[in-house]
Amino acid sequence: MTAPLSMGRVALTVNDLEGTSAFYRQVVGLHPIDADAGTVRLGAGDTVLLELRRDASARRRSQREAGLFHTAFLLPTRADLGAWARHASEARAPVVGASDHVVSEAIYLTDPEGNGVEIYADRPAAGWRRQDGLVVMRTDALDVEDLLASAGTLRWQGFPAGSTIGHVHLQVGAIAPAEAFYAGTLGLAVTSRYPGGTFYAAGEYHHHLATNIWSSRGAGVRSEPSTGLADVELILEPEMLQAVRTRLAATTPTAAEDRTRLSLTDPWGTRITLVAGQQAVEEAFAEASSS
Repeated sequence: MTAPLSMGRVALTVNDLEGTSAFYRQVVGLHPIDADAGTVRLGAGDTVLLELRRDASARRRSQREAGLFHTAFLLPTRADLGAWARHASEARAPVVGASDHVVSEAIYLTDPEGNGVEIYADRPAAGWRRQDGLVVMRTDALDVEDLLASAGTLRWQGFPAGSTIGHVHLQVGAIAPAEAFYAGTLGLAVTSRYPGGTFYAAGEYHHHLATNIWSSRGAGVRSEPSTGLADVELILEPEMLQAVRTRLAATTPTAAEDRTRLSLTDPWGTRITLVAGQQAVEEAFAEASSS
């Protein structure tokens, strides 16, 4: 791994698997990778980015609960984002916002079951600024015309290989316990703060995770089963995973867990799965060999 952490796949529980899958294929542009009874996996190239799990009886999650704010899909280049933006306009995608965050440019939409989606491209990291140890990020208006022009003649053909989950933004009930878990227990650095929101990363990235209370202040532990976020996978260097185990050892038994995989829940019941990087490579190789 070239960084101590990268984002693995995001899993969502949905009532309507066919309709939600069609949205992520036709509107977002993810490619089908595999499926089995009740589960569809979508991604870019041969990499699974999103796993949809059907539960027709799960209650529909309220937008004021803890859970997912948005899954952010990172495109390799600004031209790719421009091509996606043109596709979104032609497809009349349900876009709900567009922003220039200084470190990135982003377009936002909502899937058929209320899950937030961000499609974005990073600006060159050499231009990111830091102030008082934090990455400077803002929410400015996006220059849509310039973004569209950046695509040139490039036509959108779905998410290109090399696309990833760039970050996942979560709704929580309070900021202090969120920072205690994501910075304290997981060991991520706080990279930026907005009023009511905190951003976290490992390494030099602007953020891999974020937490906010903009719609969920005071939210309690999630009541399951419900639609929405089922799991976020973080791929860590083995040393980073071991450091999490060491911090947990005094209070939380982890002996039953696989040595290369650890599942936790944050204070609101949102599941975070930590996977050692080498294990992820081996699992991907095993999947490819068996297909």
